[in-house]
This record gives sequence, C-alpha cells and structure tokens, in this order.
Amino acid sequence: MSHNHESLENLLSEDRLFPPSAEFAAQANAKPELYDKAEKDRLAFWDVQAKQLSWQTPWNKTLDWQSPFAKWFVGGKINASVNALDRHVQEGRGDRVAFHFEGEPGDTQTITYAQLLIEVKKTANALTELGVVAGDRVAIYMPMIP
Repeated sequence: MSHNHESLENLLSEDRLFPPSAEFAAQANAKPELYDKAEKDRLAFWDVQAKQLSWQTPWNKTLDWQSPFAKWFVGGKINASVNALDRHVQEGRGDRVAFHFEGEPGDTQTITYAQLLIEVKKTANALTELGVVAGDRVAIYMPMIP
C-alpha cells in the first residue's frame, strides 16, 4: 500500500473560497450588518433571533452562564419539529422543497415540507403505539436515505 504523505498533508489545509452569486446574496436572510448587531449586543441579538421561532413557553432569561456551563433561553420550552416543519406548512410553504435527495446510484427524491410533516407524524404515532411517552429517551438509527 502506497502512502502519499504530500496528498495527506494537503487535506489538512483548505484555502479556496466559494462566494455566493450576487443574486443569491441579495435574497439571503443574513446580511453583513447582522454580524455588527451580534457583536454590539450578543444577548439582545439572540433574543431577536429566538423570537422568530414558535415557543410553547417563552424564556425568562436569555443566558445563565455559570462557567463552564451555559444555559440559553432559561425557562423556555420549544418544539423543534414545530419550528422545522409545522410552521412552514401552516404559513403556506407546504409545497416548497424541504430537501432533495440524490443517491449514489443516481436515484433522486424530492420531499416537500408537507410530505415530510406527514412522515414525521407517522413516526411519532408509531412511537406512541410502542409505548413511548414524554420524557422517554429514544435512539433511532437513521440511514443516509429518505
């Protein structure tokens, strides 16, 4: 087996840049001034960002920092699935592509937010039927396919 030290070293360094097109940058949510706002007052910045999500219970403290432990949005309760899927469907974006899959053999699959929400609900119902309740910890193997 041949070991090519030079090419292994090259993997440790990457200095290429892949800037977005002007059109893509113009429609992006995050503009350069966002960084200035974050640097000026990071806690206020994250408060504003978090308020764009749907919270079941709002937080009462943005950050509780007891080094080396940090707790963000203390007292708040959020449902990640609601924020990732439900709200997009409820706001009329159910037909938009949530993700597009391309497999190694060339197979493809496009899944909308509405379709993905249905699959998530099916999975949640299956877990409920198995006896899983709030507070249980569950590990699910998820292969790299839809």
